[in-house]
Amino acid sequence: MDWTLEVVILPVRDLDSAVEFYRDKVGFDLDHRTTNEHMDVAQLTPRGSGCSIVVGTLPSQQEMAAGSMRGLQLVVADADAAREELVSRGVECSEVTVFDERDGGTFFGFADPDGNTWAVQQLKVRGEKPLIPLDHRGRFGADA
Repeated sequence: MDWTLEVVILPVRDLDSAVEFYRDKVGFDLDHRTTNEHMDVAQLTPRGSGCSIVVGTLPSQQEMAAGSMRGLQLVVADADAAREELVSRGVECSEVTVFDERDGGTFFGFADPDGNTWAVQQLKVRGEKPLIPLDHRGRFGADA
């Protein structure tokens, strides 16, 4: 049996600001925004990922302090290019650091406006072998 991690609840202060940051600056796809008498949430997915973040007013989010998540990790094929893309969109990032010359040993980081922190790891193999093949990326009616 497969056990897949597909959603991480991310505590934020303001849903609209979080959606703007993750969609417009970081480049995550907005899968949906659901507002009703029970909740006001948004689900966003990094392009090529099988795991999304959910921000908003779910009870589990209300139990965590906004900005309390540390070291969530994204993986990219080229750390320098990814950092340059984020910086060009106004995201403050640390410098790229090589901890180990082997694939997987290069990182940089950033934080969202609430202080949730992200590590970005370079795995060059993702450029050749994406985790989710391009022809399997049509979730929620969106194209790759």
